[in-house]
Amino acid sequence: MKPETIAIHAGNQIDKNTQAVIQPITLSTTYVRGHNGEYPGGFMYSRANNPNRQALENLLAALEGGEAAAAFSSGNAAAMAVFQALTPGSHIICPDDMYHGLRNQLKTMFNNILQFDFIDVGNLPLVKKNIKPNTLLIWLETPSNPLLKISDIKAICQLAKKNNLIVAVDNTFATPICQQPLNLGANLVMHSNTKYLNGHSDIVGGALVTKHLNPFWDKIKNIQIYGGAIPSPFDCYLTVRGIKTLPYRMRGHCHNALIIAQYLQNHPKVEAVFYPGLPSHPQHQIAKIQMLAYSAMLSFLVKGGEKAARTIINKLTLFTQATSLGGVESLIEHRYSVEGADSTTPKNLLRVSVGLEHIDDLLADLENAMH
Repeated sequence: MKPETIAIHAGNQIDKNTQAVIQPITLSTTYVRGHNGEYPGGFMYSRANNPNRQALENLLAALEGGEAAAAFSSGNAAAMAVFQALTPGSHIICPDDMYHGLRNQLKTMFNNILQFDFIDVGNLPLVKKNIKPNTLLIWLETPSNPLLKISDIKAICQLAKKNNLIVAVDNTFATPICQQPLNLGANLVMHSNTKYLNGHSDIVGGALVTKHLNPFWDKIKNIQIYGGAIPSPFDCYLTVRGIKTLPYRMRGHCHNALIIAQYLQNHPKVEAVFYPGLPSHPQHQIAKIQMLAYSAMLSFLVKGGEKAARTIINKLTLFTQATSLGGVESLIEHRYSVEGADSTTPKNLLRVSVGLEHIDDLLADLENAMH
């Protein structure tokens, strides 16, 4: 089936009792056992599984082309499950432009448990050079946050396979509609469901999808169940509901983002634009090959430094100044001030999540703010 059909049907189960077309929310934490102690309904306790979570996991696995998925209470919890599943003392190769929440998680929570190097994963010889005897995982984030760097997933996966390494790809910015890392050789895909998948800025969630069932995946599932960082049934329900329109939402997001990227690229007050859909992007050719569409995240550098960037952001009215991304509304953020003192993000960089407002209104808002 095509993504539009999968998005609507793979996460839905007709209720046997009521024949409700849309699967209801099951809030019960526990389920009746049979006379012999069995579980006739297939569920025991909601930390272990829940009908709404199962629906979401089935949907995500189908969209990403994987065998199974595991939903978590946040994107950070999903990524942490991967790090927790590694043998203590293992080495991870990470991107130098890694989402600051995960970078800080590694540096503060795993600094005495795992080893890791943050490098330019776009440089394949450098990746090869950084593979150590105890390296087990290459973590990719493409497009990256906030510089929109593109990693060559297929090439890195080929290198990883030769060295028996796991490749996990944070696919949050792209979504399975714009990019399918498992089909390019990756072992795992990670998502912050908070973003495009849900699409309405009203839940927090995360997920992992595996290409194949294997012992490492078993470890991740055990961490999900015994660690208990699971999403609520209601959050799962909302995410499944949001994904139903994901393919069509992404078309609008991508359409608006390209026009805005082109507008900014030609604006005299803009120093540089980072968007993989622009031919000027350093890895545009790689993005052109491995992405199905370029998604709707972009960032740009404002001439005149941080003060000029803040002046622009404070004059905008339709672009809401807020953290997060992927909702129907357009958001903009001064990224350096969010990431902390050790951030390497330029102080004149603004990160934009392009929403679904009419493109003419968004352009008018930008023009007024940059006048």
